Amino acid sequence: MGCALSLVRLFGRNGALVAPLLILLLIAFAVPVGMMLMRGVTEQELPETWPRTAAALRAWDGAALPSDAIARTTAQELVAARRSGTLNRVANRLNYDIVGSRTLIFSTASRLAGGARVAGLADLSAIDPRWGERETWAALRHASGATTSFYLWASLDRRVDPDGALIGVPQEQAVFVGIFLRTFKISAVVALCCILLGYPVAYLLATLKPRVANPLLILVLLPFWTSTLVRTTAWVVLLQTNGVVNGAVQWLGLSDRPLPLLYSRGGVYIAMVHVLLPFFILPLYGVMRRVPSDTARAARSLGASPVTAFVRVYLPQTMPGVIAGAVIVFTLALGYYVTPALVGGGADQMISASIAFYTNQSLNWGMAAALSILLVAPLGAILLAGRAISGWRPI
Repeated sequence: MGCALSLVRLFGRNGALVAPLLILLLIAFAVPVGMMLMRGVTEQELPETWPRTAAALRAWDGAALPSDAIARTTAQELVAARRSGTLNRVANRLNYDIVGSRTLIFSTASRLAGGARVAGLADLSAIDPRWGERETWAALRHASGATTSFYLWASLDRRVDPDGALIGVPQEQAVFVGIFLRTFKISAVVALCCILLGYPVAYLLATLKPRVANPLLILVLLPFWTSTLVRTTAWVVLLQTNGVVNGAVQWLGLSDRPLPLLYSRGGVYIAMVHVLLPFFILPLYGVMRRVPSDTARAARSLGASPVTAFVRVYLPQTMPGVIAGAVIVFTLALGYYVTPALVGGGADQMISASIAFYTNQSLNWGMAAALSILLVAPLGAILLAGRAISGWRPI
């Protein structure tokens, strides 16, 4: 009872009704997502596994090779991490920056555990020459702080060199900018197709009598009752070389050979538009139902043509619904994973596939979080812009 009264005082009577849901969303969704995104800008592996080495590297200016004291500290913590079973954390983190560093860490730890003594940097370099390269120590220094820009720059196909300058990664490794551009292009095209196909459907539903419009509205809602995976798999069957669509195209004489619809960009567009079209129609339909039907008739009675009355009177009143529906479709399309993976080819994968790879397969959560941040940040700007524009009213 005391908790309920506290909620009423804090949120008000109406707010207290939704407060439990908000608290649940905060605990079960917002906090875990925030903690996951923080991995994209924080370092945990080196500061927690080699705390003394991390502190020493933060004090090192990076202009020349580190001192013998830093080398001895690193050797001591290499052995300690091997005994505690945490060496894998540092090895994986350094390997993200310099490929092959995992072998360097484990082979050096094995030699040290076998009795090799390190009095200075020269002894470490004798075990493996890479310890005598400034690039190795610079990578360790980049990973020694509490925060990092490594993952964010890597998500933009950039890296910091040993001198602290920002440079591009080799051409064969520069993939993420292209994937981001592809993701936003596919989402924009899908949103545009939904506008072109969904507006006439919403207009028809809004202008028909309820006894006719309601059954048609059920057909619009019907895809919601079917799993996205099932609908996507159905499109795989329909779009394949000997599928229904190609069979109909050849039977009608539109083409003398099967069209490359499956594992192509066209197939991705078709499947995604089919899945997301109801998300555009429904909010637009709700707006159109509230538009007074006599405004267009009044414009026509004053001499405006049907096209002019529609473009200058009816269309501006439905723009909030168009913008809201387009933003919803664009937002959902940005995070699509199943449909492009099943219907598209290797050149049609979106950024969600990369996030899933780093989360589930390589377990590089820092990279997955950084990619998510770069996806969420422009998405937040688009949502704010859509909200501002949808509130606009024509003068």
